Formats: sequence, C-alpha cells, structure tokens
Amino acid sequence: MTVGIEIKNLTYTFKDAKVPALDDVSTNIKKGCITGIIGPDSSGKTTLLRNITGLLIPCRGYVKTFGFNPKNQQEQVNKILGYMPQKFGLYEDLSVEENLELYSQLKEIPQKDKKQIYEKLYHFTNLAPFKNRLAGKLSGGMKQKLGLACALLGKPDLLVLDEPSVGVDPISRKELMRMVKELSDGNMTTIWSSAYMDEAQSFDFCIVLDKGKIIFNGKPSDLGHDAKTFENHVIEIMGGYREKESPLAADFELKHANLNCPVSAVGLEKKYGDFYAVKNNSFCIGKGEIFGLLGPNGAGKSTSFKMMCGLIKPSAGSAKIMGIDIVKNPTKARSYIGYMAQKFSLYGNLDVIGNLNFFASIYGLYGEKKHKEMEKVIEVFELKSYLKQNAKELSLGYKQRLALACALMHKPPVLFLDEPTSGVDPIARKEFWAHIKCLAKKGVTVMVTTHFMDEAHYCDRISLFFKGETIANGTPEQLIEKANAHNMEEAFSVLIERSQKYE
Repeated sequence: MTVGIEIKNLTYTFKDAKVPALDDVSTNIKKGCITGIIGPDSSGKTTLLRNITGLLIPCRGYVKTFGFNPKNQQEQVNKILGYMPQKFGLYEDLSVEENLELYSQLKEIPQKDKKQIYEKLYHFTNLAPFKNRLAGKLSGGMKQKLGLACALLGKPDLLVLDEPSVGVDPISRKELMRMVKELSDGNMTTIWSSAYMDEAQSFDFCIVLDKGKIIFNGKPSDLGHDAKTFENHVIEIMGGYREKESPLAADFELKHANLNCPVSAVGLEKKYGDFYAVKNNSFCIGKGEIFGLLGPNGAGKSTSFKMMCGLIKPSAGSAKIMGIDIVKNPTKARSYIGYMAQKFSLYGNLDVIGNLNFFASIYGLYGEKKHKEMEKVIEVFELKSYLKQNAKELSLGYKQRLALACALMHKPPVLFLDEPTSGVDPIARKEFWAHIKCLAKKGVTVMVTTHFMDEAHYCDRISLFFKGETIANGTPEQLIEKANAHNMEEAFSVLIERSQKYE
C-alpha cells in the first residue's frame, strides 16, 4: 500500500495554551484504507485532522496530503477532499435536497450527473422520504447521514470525518460505517476520528492519541479482537483506571427519604399536529433506581425528558416529580431536579466559573455553601485549568463535565441525564458512571439515556423506546433474553428490527 498522507514531527500549539495540542507527531496514513484516529477528549484528534486538511498550519514539522503541502497548496488539497466537521456543518434552514444541491454546486458537479448521484446517496442513506424536510428538523442520526452524503459528493480521493458518530444510536452508527465502506469501493482513503473505542474493529488501521502524542499505531487486532479488549488495553496504556467512591456522594444527604416513587408518569403524550412524538408513556421510577431510556435517534427520548422537566407541556397525561405535578406546579417540581440536556444548554459566552456561579445561584446556593460546592465540582471534574475559558470554546468532553457539574451542585434527589457521556473519553465515562452509581446508592433517582450499550448494564431497568412508545422493558438481562441475543447491542438491534418500522 502506498502512503497517502505523510506526517513528520508535527507540532501544533494554540495561542495562550501551556502545552501543545499535538506534540512531535510522526506517522503515515495509507491510501485506500479506513484509518481511525481514536483518543480521549482533548487528545488532539480534531487538531490533527485540521492540519491534514489545511485548516490549521503546523507550528513545527510538516504534513503532505497526497503529495501536497496544505500550507501552500490548499487549492490542490481542496480538490481531492471531502470533509465532514465535528459540528453539524450544513444549513439547518435548507431542506435535505437543497443542502445536496448547494454542495454539489460547490463541488462543481455537472448538472447531467446530479440526478443519478442524488438517487444513489438517497438509497444508501435512506433519506429519500425526508428530502423536503429542513435539515434542522432531522434527528441526530439523519443529520450525520446528510453530512456524510454532502462530504461524499464529487467522489473525493480523501474523505475526512471528524467524529461522525458522536451522539448517534448504535444502528445508525453501523449504517454510517456501511455507507463509507460501500461507497468508497476500496479506492477512497478515509480518516474517521472517534472517541468510541468500540468502533476500532471497523477500521483497517488505528492511530490512538493521548495528550497530543501517539500511544498506539497499527491494526486494531494488535490490541485485541473485540471492542472491550481493545478499550481495556488503551485504558491501560493511558495509565489505567481504578474505580473509587465518588466524593460528590460522600456527604450527600437525601431529603424526602420516605417517598418510594420519586418520578412517575401516567399516559404521557406529546403530539405535534397528527404526529406523536411520545404516545401513552407510563412508568414509575423507584428511589435510588437507575432507569435507562434507550432507543434510536428520533425515538422520543429527549421529548420525554423535556416533558418530565416541565420544559414542554404534555398534550395528554400527567407527570410527577417527588409527588409534585410538573404541569400544576412546575417551579416546585423542577427544584428537585438536576437536568443535563442532550445538547449543550449552558451559556456559551460565559466562562466556566461564570456558568458554575450562575447555576449555583439559581438552584438556591449562597455564601459559604455555594463556594464549597463550586470548589468541589471544580476539583472532581478537573475544571480548574478552564475556569476563565468561555463554555462554547470547550471541547465536547469538557462541555459534558461542566454540564454535569452544574446539574449536581445543589444535591438534587432526582437526576435527568440525557446522553451525559456522549463524546466523552472512556476513562471519563467510567468516572461519570462511578458518580451516578454512588449517588443512586445514596437514594438519588436517576433517569438516563445513552447510546453506549455497555452502559445499559449500569441500569437497574430499561425502557426501549421507539416511535414515541415503549416496545420492551425490563432489566438488561431480561431484554437480552427476550431478544435471544448475546449482548445489549445485539438485543437493541433485534428488538428495534422486530418493530418492523426502523428507518
């Protein structure tokens, strides 16, 4: 195999940063292969991709992309490149078809070829029924499929995908990988960055980064033939992880300890016109229980969360938090909740300390108590180095740390966590769950969504949600048995497919 990208002594340091984002990185990326750039949050993945594409220029060393130096040959690089950024980079106020049309014009695709190309992309993405839908109204998985379709226009020699599967359900993640493999025909060179260690086995080669340095470079099978073995080896290379008691739970005192069902819903529904986002949802979550809400993108999980938090009004049914009706007394009910939204919902133009200060105040913390709780979460979530940085400038993993910190400071008896570990590295994910499990032992009631099927095993019970309705519920072991599956990921796919309606 010939070398497609040559990287030599690449160093990149952001302005005012104390340490380099990339530190003397040297490697070669082969043509015609799918190479995974894997690593924890802030390891340098996105910085490496941006140096390869010419969006950033090395401070030291060099990159040659298909023989071109992006520093002074950017136009030549652009002609061979298909790029999908980490953040959704399409136009949300344009339809699916209008986005394809715009990008095809930018790629100078002849008019006579467009119809055939669009039909092929619609076939592979299953987006044909949604061609007239605004991109902003698509589910997370559909948005990523559209972004990939636009990046593939013009049959690029080099396809660069910056965390295309973050926040995407397991079925859609597999479909994204299938699309890349089938459309590349073995001729396209693909670089796919990811924080998901379980994706490693789909790549031909893996480059694992940590703190701006390469800690592994080779075939995924060199570290293990299954996802869990690979992840465990990477964690060991990174220094290992040993679970310990959560300092957040150490002095946690639960109020209203006699309430056996802190979170409940009866016939909860949300209807938009003739469309049911959530239909006839009923459940009771016990004190200290971790209740998982699983399902593909667009299933209605986040809508359920927003109704339970009083952020949107149900069309029918009722919900109670700590015995308080969320519609009749939303302010009182919300005072018992710690809520972490799926999308980063803190104040991007406020720095980290400003966000902590603001949320501590609105949750009723003042004086010495406020200072004490802020200091604790700053230490636990390792935020000290970022206190003066605007929240919108944080990496995704540190945004998640800050959001969870803000949700926990006031010691709520109920936690609603909507994909709390999305985009978070494997060690941080384990730390997040250590906090959640310890808080649950103290009696905190937790409702959580996740796209990591290994995390489903942390849940006491699971409701598998699809098209706004519960299609299966029980313990993880019961769902695996019901699906006659070997693990939760397989059970997830089997039970969804049985519903006959997955799109």
